[in-house]
Amino acid sequence: MITEYKFTSQELEAQIATLNEKGITEFSIHDESVAKDKKRVLKIINLVARFAPDVFVSILVDASVIDREVAAAATQIFCSFDIPLECTAKGGKLLFDKKFYSAKARLLNDFGLVFGFMLTYAVGTGDTSKLFMERLDFAVGQYPNHIEFPQLMNTELDPPRVTGIFSAADIRYCRDTAFACQTFYTAGRAVPWFLSVLKPLRIYASRFFSDFAEWQRVNNCSYKSGFDPHAVNHKEIEKMQLVFLDQKYEEKNCHNLITLVHDIVALNGAMSRLAGEGEQAQLVTSYNPDDLLSEEAVDLVSFCENVCMEECKVRIFETQDGPDYEVI
Repeated sequence: MITEYKFTSQELEAQIATLNEKGITEFSIHDESVAKDKKRVLKIINLVARFAPDVFVSILVDASVIDREVAAAATQIFCSFDIPLECTAKGGKLLFDKKFYSAKARLLNDFGLVFGFMLTYAVGTGDTSKLFMERLDFAVGQYPNHIEFPQLMNTELDPPRVTGIFSAADIRYCRDTAFACQTFYTAGRAVPWFLSVLKPLRIYASRFFSDFAEWQRVNNCSYKSGFDPHAVNHKEIEKMQLVFLDQKYEEKNCHNLITLVHDIVALNGAMSRLAGEGEQAQLVTSYNPDDLLSEEAVDLVSFCENVCMEECKVRIFETQDGPDYEVI
């Protein structure tokens, strides 16, 4: 039984009409000639909406083509945009336009679309470890569903280059931090709660991930160990997240928030597994799930000061409108 098909760039549009016939449920389009062609992106989206509306489509899209027309069209289908965060070299310096990318991310968030960023390091002239960490911090702050690092998946693609301002040690540090982000944030499905949980620690996301990289090294699940975060059950990643968060919250003397953090991570994790794997669940929380999933949970310190603990047994289940929960 064929489980994977590959199409050339020239075949894409013609093959979309055959996706359902072939039993394809996920379709990935990572073609640079498509990514920078707005008309073609729109054509592909409209073809998917017409012939394969139930297929999940991952599309590599250059940020320059994203506008209200593209965003509105994308709401017709089940899709995710993968957006490279690119820099430009000028006068020996690497420039990154935060305003440009934040505007694109805000537009996609306003339309309720799923998107992720793709980051590289030690590729552009003038890049440094510090600049890469700044791009990573920026990326996390835009609420992307995922953050990917193509160099981790394909070492021959844009290989990092040692320069006078980007040493081999810097490259290893960035690689390990990127892998930690890929594990904790992307494979860990942390987007709904990460920034809220990070805030009480008063550290940058890049520092958090570099600390997690060291934790991975000590616990034999680092990049060099060969660990593949996408090959293990999400529950295993969640266990890692909770152990490390316990460590960080203890380190920062935020002991009183640990129970709340566990509830938020566990409840969101269970909801994500229902959506992703169809796995229904029951769990016990120390706070009411209505409160845990409310806007109040954005500020953990304020939440603990103003919301009463209420032990609940929660059932996570599927409905016609998607994942839901009830207190039983």
